[in-house]
Amino acid sequence: MNIKSLLFLLILTLNFSCKSEADIIVEKTNDRNIIIDSTINRFQKKLLTQQIDSVFSKYQFNGSVAIIKNDEVLYQKENGFEDFRKKKKLDSSSVFAIASVSKQFTAVLILLQEDLGKLNTEDKVSKYLTDFQANQFKNITIKELLNHTSGISDFGNGLLSEPGKDFHYSNKGFRLLGQIIENVSGKSYDENVKQLFEKAGMKNSYTASSFHGKNFASAFTGNSKNFHEVENMPKRLAGNSISVPAGGILSTINDLHRWNTALYEGKILKPESLKKLTEKSADRNHQILGKMGYGFGIMMNVGKPLSYFHTGYVQGSPSLLIYYPESQTSVIILSNIANEMNGKNAVFNPHKEIKKITDAVQNTVIDLHKEMINSSVSE
Repeated sequence: MNIKSLLFLLILTLNFSCKSEADIIVEKTNDRNIIIDSTINRFQKKLLTQQIDSVFSKYQFNGSVAIIKNDEVLYQKENGFEDFRKKKKLDSSSVFAIASVSKQFTAVLILLQEDLGKLNTEDKVSKYLTDFQANQFKNITIKELLNHTSGISDFGNGLLSEPGKDFHYSNKGFRLLGQIIENVSGKSYDENVKQLFEKAGMKNSYTASSFHGKNFASAFTGNSKNFHEVENMPKRLAGNSISVPAGGILSTINDLHRWNTALYEGKILKPESLKKLTEKSADRNHQILGKMGYGFGIMMNVGKPLSYFHTGYVQGSPSLLIYYPESQTSVIILSNIANEMNGKNAVFNPHKEIKKITDAVQNTVIDLHKEMINSSVSE
C-alpha cells in the first residue's frame, strides 16, 4: 500500500473514531485549517515513526534523525553512541561534523556581503584574490565558485573545464570563497560565521577550528562492534584539504532546524538574495541521489516535492539536511560512524531511504491538504 493510501485510511479512522474530539476543536477554534493541519500532522507522526524506525532497524543506524514542521516535532530519534570507546549515548545535544552541509553557510555569508554592497556575485574572483589574475583563472566569477562551475580542481593546479561550462564539485572553490569573505569583511571566517549562528539563534554550533565544547559526536569508521576512531577530529576539518568554509562546521539536530527556519523564512537574507541562493544555476548528477539542480551551496529536487538540501561527508560523518518550503518542514539526518568497507556510497543508504520516505510523504501531504481544504469549502 502506498503512502497516500495509508494517510487516507488513517484520516478516515480519525473521522470515525475521534469525531467528538474533532467537534470540540471546531467549537473552540472555528478554524478548519487548524483542524486539517492537526489531523494531517497527527498521522504524519504515526506514518513517519513506522517507516523511519524500520530504517533504523534495517541499517542498525547510529545517529540522530529529526523531522520538524515549524516548531512541531513530527519525528525525532537518537540511537547509538556519541563515543563508542566510552559508550556514551547520543542525545539531542550531540554535536556532529556536518561536512559539506557547511557550504550553504559560506554561500549565505557571500550573499550577506553582497547585500552590504561589498561585492557582487558576478564579479571576477581576481578582483579579490591576486592569485586569480593568471590567464587561466582571470575570468572565473564568484558565482561560478558558488555553483561549482568554475572548473577548479581539488587535485591539481589547472582547470577541468572552461569556467561557467560544466559542473565540477570543488571544495577548493569554497575555501577560496572563505578567503573572499575575510578580505571584504575585514574579519576572520570564524567571526563571520559566529555572527551568522547568533542571527539564526544557533546556540550549539561551532567551527572545527574554534570548538572547545563538549558532547562532540566523535567520528568513527567500521561498525558498532569493530570500530576505529578518526584521528584529530574535529581539528582536521580546518586544514586546507577540507577547510571550514567547505566542510568544517559542527552543529546539532535542533540548531540545524533553527538554521533552516531562519534562512528560508527570510530572517537572514534579503528576498532577492534568498532567491539567488535557491535558484537553480547548474545541473548536477549526484553519485548517490541522482539528477538534481544546484544553486549556491544548495541542491534542489528535479520535480516534486520542492526541496532544498545538501549532503555532507567527511570520514566517519555522513549527513543530510533537507527543507521542504511548501510545508515548512526540516529533515535532519546526522551520523558519526561509516562502514566504508561497503563503499563510500553505501554509507548514505539510510539517508537516501529516509529522503525517499519524506519526499513521498511531502507529496502526499501537500495533495491531501489541498483536497481537504477544497472539500471543507464545498460543504
